Amino acid sequence: MTETATLGGGCFWCIEAAFEELDGVEDVTSGYAGGHTEDPSYREVCSGNTGHAEVVQVDYDPDVLSYEDVLEVFFTIHDPTQLNRQGPDVGSQYRSIVLTHDDEQQRLAEAYVEALDEEGGYDDDVVTEVEPLETFYRAEEKHQNYFEKNPADAYCTMHAQPKIEKVREKFERKAA
Repeated sequence: MTETATLGGGCFWCIEAAFEELDGVEDVTSGYAGGHTEDPSYREVCSGNTGHAEVVQVDYDPDVLSYEDVLEVFFTIHDPTQLNRQGPDVGSQYRSIVLTHDDEQQRLAEAYVEALDEEGGYDDDVVTEVEPLETFYRAEEKHQNYFEKNPADAYCTMHAQPKIEKVREKFERKAA
């Protein structure tokens, strides 16, 4: 039986590719959540007018990978102190967000963010939003497994590849 985590930390291509590296991850789906427009398109989300963030849904085996492990990887592969941006991507659609599926995920995610702030490992405050998931909209097919389909894409080599390498290095014990 799998569990699902929904996370946004910049471009979903990069987050998706990094999570695909982990043992216990059954599937990663790129999509949109946290907004007010019903079934938005990529172009609409990129406009910044729908309120959605680019997110991924990570289906994982909790016997292999815990929710806390998922959060640890997520907070390692993006900068949770950047408000409405990650690297070259700017706008609320690239915000750092954890969308929870139940009360336990909500509690764990809030505690994780609080612990990050208390540890003081960042120069700035963590701005990651934690809120219940209302609706997830699957992104268009061309955005699914984008890095796998386009490994030579300049954006992917500059932004996704370093995240993949970080996961392989830091989470070697959990890498597939």
